Formats: sequence, structure tokens, C-alpha cells
Amino acid sequence: MANSGLKASTREITGKKTRFLRRQGQTPAHLFGHGMESLALQCDTEALQDMINRKGTTRLLSIQISGEKESRSVFIREIQRDAFTGLLLHVDLYQVDKSKKIKAALPIILKGTSPALKQKNNIIEHIVTELTVESLPDDLPPQIDVDLGVLTGSNQAITVQDLQLNPNVIIDANPDQIIVKISQVAEEKEGASAAAQASAGKSEPAAAGKTEKK
Repeated sequence: MANSGLKASTREITGKKTRFLRRQGQTPAHLFGHGMESLALQCDTEALQDMINRKGTTRLLSIQISGEKESRSVFIREIQRDAFTGLLLHVDLYQVDKSKKIKAALPIILKGTSPALKQKNNIIEHIVTELTVESLPDDLPPQIDVDLGVLTGSNQAITVQDLQLNPNVIIDANPDQIIVKISQVAEEKEGASAAAQASAGKSEPAAAGKTEKK
């Protein structure tokens, strides 16, 4: 669901002059969307940063623009930061029509611990880190949680078809696509390794002897 708390006002300052806005604690923003004219906005930097920290870029937000009666439903599409300080420079906001489906790339978050890791030489391979889904804006989850607790033995895997999501959320991926699996690391055989080292050690003097005869 949309969340209140983000307020904005229209912005007339553009270009390099936006640095003066930042000094006043305001971050330049741009609002755009399908079938609408883009708007130049400015938001309180502290409030905007707090919203980003709490909601990220995959949650539907509600933004109230000064002078408008109705709030708008938006996603944070892009965040620009200073490469050295990490401070906010600019934010792009995308307005959605809550009656129409949208596509979004959601991060896959691994939860819990796999009992299979208690077995020798087992490791977890995280193969897919995000998936594209399609749904109405209000049905869109912020992330896809994957429970590692179901992986109890070697060579077990969790695929796209194993994911538990709202039926209204459609995943745009092959159902057999592996998300995460338990693999085994080959154990080095100490005897074979020692024999190989011994063989290498014996061959070096022989080669040296042939050289000396020449």
C-alpha cells in the first residue's frame, strides 16, 4: 500500500543553480510517468533520505505536492549521489496508475539457515539475485523472501516455481530457473596430492643432471 509522509513542492531552479537548493536542505527531484508531463520538484533532503532508508526503491510511496488536493502514487526510479560524500544530488520519481499492472525487478533476500550446511563440504550457491515481476502497484512486494530452511540435503535447490508469492504477482521467469541450491565442494585427496609433490621433486634433479652432461 502507498505510504504517506513524503512532501514536495514545484521547483523553478534548474541546472547548476540547484546546488543552492542543496545548501538549503532541499533535494531536486523529477516526477514523470506514462501520459503525463514531467514535473520539476524539490523535497526536504532529510525527509527524503529517511524515506529511502525505510522504503527503498521497490515500495509504492505517496507524495503530496504543495497546492494539490490529492496525493500521487510513485516509485523512486533513480537516485543520484555525490561519489565522494554519498549525499543526495537528485531523485527521479515515477508516477503509476494504480489500476494498471507494472513490471519491476525485485531483489531476492535469503532468510534462515539451511540444515544442509551442517554436512561436510556443502555450500550454498545463490544463483539468481533478482527477478522481474508484474502486478498491480498495490500488490507489488518490496522483495522476494526465500527460506533456506527447506534445504536439508546436498544437491537440493529452490526454483522459481517454489516461491511463495501473492497469486496476483506474476514472475517473468522460467518456472524451473534455480534460485539457490546446495552444492558440494570436491574434497582434495591428501594422498594423491603428496604423491604428485614427491614425483615433481624427483623429476627436477634428473632434468638438472641431463643439463650438466651437456
